[in-house]
Amino acid sequence: MAMTETQRRTATAGAPAPDPRARRAARRRQLSACGVLMTPFFALLVTVFLIPVGTAVHLSFFSDDQPGLGFGPERRVFVGLRSYTAVLTDPTFLGGLGTVALYCLIYIPLMVAGALALALLLDSGVVRLRAWAQLGLFLPHAVPGIIAALIWLYLYTPGISPVIDLFARADIHLDFLGLHTVLPSIVNIALWSNLGYNMVVFYAALQAVPREVIEASVVDGAGPVRTALQVKTPLIRASLVMVAMFTLIWALQLFTEPMLLSQSSPMISSRFSPSMYIYDAAFTRNNYGLAAAASVVLLACTIALSYGVTRFTARADAEEAR
Repeated sequence: MAMTETQRRTATAGAPAPDPRARRAARRRQLSACGVLMTPFFALLVTVFLIPVGTAVHLSFFSDDQPGLGFGPERRVFVGLRSYTAVLTDPTFLGGLGTVALYCLIYIPLMVAGALALALLLDSGVVRLRAWAQLGLFLPHAVPGIIAALIWLYLYTPGISPVIDLFARADIHLDFLGLHTVLPSIVNIALWSNLGYNMVVFYAALQAVPREVIEASVVDGAGPVRTALQVKTPLIRASLVMVAMFTLIWALQLFTEPMLLSQSSPMISSRFSPSMYIYDAAFTRNNYGLAAAASVVLLACTIALSYGVTRFTARADAEEAR
């Protein structure tokens, strides 16, 4: 039998008031537990992110100088923003940023759309032996990036590539490392390596979609394509945003593929991308201040673009919720 309002008030009035000391002790226990659980995260954050970033910022304000026409002892001098000015006015660095921007415009849409299409096909049940298909698509991601680049370098190099020889027999001459094809060739390597991983992410998100929602769309007359695009895809928007953001971050750090392909293509210079520019400044020209300044600029671009993606998606979600 439900209690009346008078009975509830009487029961509440008769209950003892909570002890403030007990509440403070419980609060301290909660904070202590949170501190213990978060300590590994903050330790890792400080060790692998904050300390390297702080070191790079510090190095960017200094430069090594050798007085006496280069015969004196090397000393470190404070140069202020000179390294940043040199980076931002260097046409090779700005050209590398433009190359990476074009790479992102090609690579990110293909990656997200391709991984999503494969995940929707696996989730629809059209593909047989689903577990084996998923494993086969994921396997290229398990290949280290350097080995993957070497495999494709073999397939791209004229004279030893069976692919080029096969097309040559059909009187089709291909140059995968030419002026207008080298960037699509790099995109192809990245897609081959990472498409399966992102497909697994989307497929896992699709498994969490309530089956009754899909069944309701089928009852309403929606076909497989309409169900995939208008029902399933909007429900995994968070995964789409996450994959797009992580793909953007990794794309801005483009290094391994062009570095290895540069051994066979004159179209890829030692400063093809910002990461290659940083490597060249640090280990070829021994200008650590310039390399640190370029690293900070690249980090600032990455943070700004990631923040922009986050704000854009948050605003779109807020407008849709209205």
